[in-house]
Amino acid sequence: MSGKQAKTLSDKQIKAVLGALEGSRNGSRNKVMFLLSLHGFRAKEVANVETMMVTDGAGSVADFISLEDKASKGKSGRTLYMSKQLKEAIAIYLKDRGPTESKYLIVTERSEKFDANAVAVFFHRLYARLGFQGMSSHSGRRTFISKAARKLSHVGGSLRDLQLMAGHKNLSTTQRYIDYDTDAQKKLIELLY
Repeated sequence: MSGKQAKTLSDKQIKAVLGALEGSRNGSRNKVMFLLSLHGFRAKEVANVETMMVTDGAGSVADFISLEDKASKGKSGRTLYMSKQLKEAIAIYLKDRGPTESKYLIVTERSEKFDANAVAVFFHRLYARLGFQGMSSHSGRRTFISKAARKLSHVGGSLRDLQLMAGHKNLSTTQRYIDYDTDAQKKLIELLY
């Protein structure tokens, strides 16, 4: 990709990825990895999220992810609410995975966790297999930020909320992730005048 931003995923592409993962080898784990990316997780965060960060004291899947700084980039740990889809996917994955010695949520068959590079390779291969051009492990994150930016006004949120959800220190960093939409620009002008 050399200097270019990863492309965002369309709703059709998201559906295609979820369909491809359904019933595949390690499908429940891989679905969780994909959904974490669609919740704004970096490859490093997908690799480093611990099971205790997504479960409550009783071991049930919590309503939110308490992503600690140690699992994130710098000091960009944060609390993120989980979609119903991600929460259900984690519950299925934990049941499929069974007991493990690893403290990490995403485990491999040979080691206690993925590393960030392995997560990036996973996404590269997944998107290449589906014929998606310009996609990387960052595509889910960019998709999350762009889609969330478009929905903020519907829930009374601000770009500051999105900045916190993305784990960015500066709002200008968050803004660079947001795709523009010429159709939305036209609709906005029509609403104004």
